[in-house]
Amino acid sequence: MMMNRTHRTAFIAVLGICFMTGLAWASVPLYRLFCQATGLNGTTGRGISAPGAIDRQMRIDFDTNVSPKLAWTFKPEARFDTVAIGARDMAFFTATNTSTQPITGTATFNVQPAVAGAYFKKIQCFCFTQQTLKPGETARMPVIFYVDPAILTDEDAKDVDTITLSYTFYPSDTAPPPSAQQKAIMQDAGTKSVTG
Repeated sequence: MMMNRTHRTAFIAVLGICFMTGLAWASVPLYRLFCQATGLNGTTGRGISAPGAIDRQMRIDFDTNVSPKLAWTFKPEARFDTVAIGARDMAFFTATNTSTQPITGTATFNVQPAVAGAYFKKIQCFCFTQQTLKPGETARMPVIFYVDPAILTDEDAKDVDTITLSYTFYPSDTAPPPSAQQKAIMQDAGTKSVTG
């Protein structure tokens, strides 16, 4: 009788461990799906192609930051753009390595207001991969995006007329860990740099 109870307890413990391991393994993709669906904390979504322009416009402001640990300058070519909602658009950013050695940087990103994150879709972005610049090298880096027309039917986003797209570059070895959604986007994009 005691042996059966011991075996049953061990079996339940093993089942519990298997369940918790499975839950931990599934948490990253589940969190990614949640962030993409809700735009949690300004997390942007990944788009394949723009649905097509409608007769409404949105102002997109571009904000850039660089970690003090990264010897780069980084700025948008234009501080803002006015885009047709639903239309594919492209913005360019310029980064320059001001040091005397090659440096690899990683960009984190988000949009504000946070409610707009679910509707700001990136098709291609330099932020999907690490970027390496040689000493003194300047790279022109594109982001291709669109604003999903569904933003117009969201009661919480109906008053949004400006979206701020913000990037911060860090040295790749000191960058904060990417969010689950950023990891998924980087995996989808592969390892090819878009800096050319």
